[in-house]
Amino acid sequence: MPGLSGGSYTPLTQRDMERIHETALDVLENIGVADPVPRLREAALQRGCRISEHGRLLFPRALVEDCIAGTPKTAHYLSRDGSRDLEMSGHRVHFDPGGEAVSTLEVGANTYRPSTLIDLYDFARLTDKLDHLDSFGKIVVPTEVTDHRAHDINTAYASIAGTNKHVELGFIHTCHMDDVLDMLYLTAGGEKAYRDRPFCSTGGCPVVSPLAYGEDNSEVCIDAPRLNSPVSFIIAPQTGATSPAALAGTLVQTMAETLAGLLLVQLTTPGHPVLFGVWPFVSDLRTGSFSGGGGEQALLAAAAAQIVNFYDLPCSVGAGMTDSKSVDSQAGYERGITTVLAALAGSNVISEVGGMMGSLLGCSFEAMVIDNEMLGMVQRILRGIEVTDETLSYHVIEDVVYGAGHYLGHPQTLELMGSEFLYPTLADRSSPEEWEENGSPDIREKAQQRAQDILSSHYPLYINPEVDAVLRERFPIQLPKEAMNAASGRW
Repeated sequence: MPGLSGGSYTPLTQRDMERIHETALDVLENIGVADPVPRLREAALQRGCRISEHGRLLFPRALVEDCIAGTPKTAHYLSRDGSRDLEMSGHRVHFDPGGEAVSTLEVGANTYRPSTLIDLYDFARLTDKLDHLDSFGKIVVPTEVTDHRAHDINTAYASIAGTNKHVELGFIHTCHMDDVLDMLYLTAGGEKAYRDRPFCSTGGCPVVSPLAYGEDNSEVCIDAPRLNSPVSFIIAPQTGATSPAALAGTLVQTMAETLAGLLLVQLTTPGHPVLFGVWPFVSDLRTGSFSGGGGEQALLAAAAAQIVNFYDLPCSVGAGMTDSKSVDSQAGYERGITTVLAALAGSNVISEVGGMMGSLLGCSFEAMVIDNEMLGMVQRILRGIEVTDETLSYHVIEDVVYGAGHYLGHPQTLELMGSEFLYPTLADRSSPEEWEENGSPDIREKAQQRAQDILSSHYPLYINPEVDAVLRERFPIQLPKEAMNAASGRW
C-alpha cells in the first residue's frame, strides 16, 4: 500500500534542525553558488540576489525563505491509467528503484556485464509487476546507445513501454526534450491527453558539489516543468570528498545545495511543485570511494528526510543501497537498515531501493525481487499497531481463557489473519526437514525463479501498435520489436 506514514524516527532534535537550516542560509547568503546559468542569473538578480567579488551568486535569506514558503507542499506522480497515482506530502512514504547503474548482474551468476537498452526495458517490466515498487526511473544506463539524442529518446521509450507506473525520465541535454514530449503526446493520444495525466517527470543533478551549478543539468531542471509534473532534482555530495567529513557539516552543505536547486526552479517557474532530493552520500575515507550501505548513510538519509519535513516539502532520499557485489547477507542487512530508517523518518520517496548493487555500479533482477518483498515488510512496520476497543481484545481473551485455551480457531484470528499479517513469498518459514526435502533452496534461487517467471510472460502493450509504428518511423528507436514479446525466448 503506497503512501503509508512515517516520521516516528527523529535522529535530530528541533534545535539541531534549526541550526542546520540557519547555517545553510548563511552559506547561500555569504558563500553562494558558482556558475549559475544565464537564465537563473538573470531571474535571481531581478529578485535581489547579487554576484560576489568571487563571481558567486549570493541568495538573500529572505528570498530563500520566500521560495520555500511558495513551493507547493504536495507533489503528485501520476500513472498512465490512474491505478498507481502517488501523492507526496507530509510523511507519506513511497519506494522507487532509482538507479543509472552501468552494469547488470547476470541472473543466477556472479558476473557483471555492461547494461543495455533491453536490460532497462526488462527492469521496467519487472517493476511493473512488483507491488511494493511505486514508480520507475532509468535504473540502468544502456551503454551501447552512445548518441546523446538517441540515448534520451530510447531510455524514455523503453521505460514507458515496460511499465504503467509513473516514470522519471533522464535527459543528457535539454534540447532533446521536444522529441521526448512529442513521443509522450503520441503515446497518450494527444498533447491534451498527456497534459491532463502527465505520467512522466524529469529533473537532474543541477549542483556540482561543493556549491557550483552544473550547466547541462541546470538547463534540464529549468525546462523540466514542461512535462507538467514535479521537478525532481537530486543533490548528492560525499562526506569527506565533496562535503565535510563531519556529518552535520555534510547536512549543512547538502541542504544549502538542495535549496540552490529549489531556487533554480522557483526563480524561473514560480510555484511549480518539486521533489526536494536531498541525498547526502558517504565516502569510505580509507579509499575515497562511495559507500552506500553503512550506518552513516542510514543516519544521513533519515536526517535529511527529517529536515525536509521540517520545511514541509515533498522530498526524496537515497537509501536501500548496498556495497555488496553479490545478492548475499551483506546486501540484505545494508538494504534493510538504511531503508527502514529512511521510511520511519518519513521520506516521501526512498530511491535506489530496487536491486541496486556494488555501490550503485550494478543492478540485479533477483535483488529487485527480494527488495520488493523487503519493502512489504517495511510497509507493514509503517502501518503500525491499531489500538481500539476491539483490538485490545478483552472479550477475546475472556472467551479463550474460559473456552478452548488457544486462539487458533477463534473468529477474531480467522478474521484478521489476512489483514493483520503479511506473509512472505520468498522468505522461508518451513522446518529444517521440509527445507532439506525441497532441495535446501536459498532466497536468491527463489528470487531468480520469480524474476524469470515474470520476465518470460509479462510483455505489456502500453504503446498502441499503430502508435509504435509511428514512433519507430519518426525517432531512432533501437529496442528491437522482436525482443518485446514472449516469442523472443529471452527468458
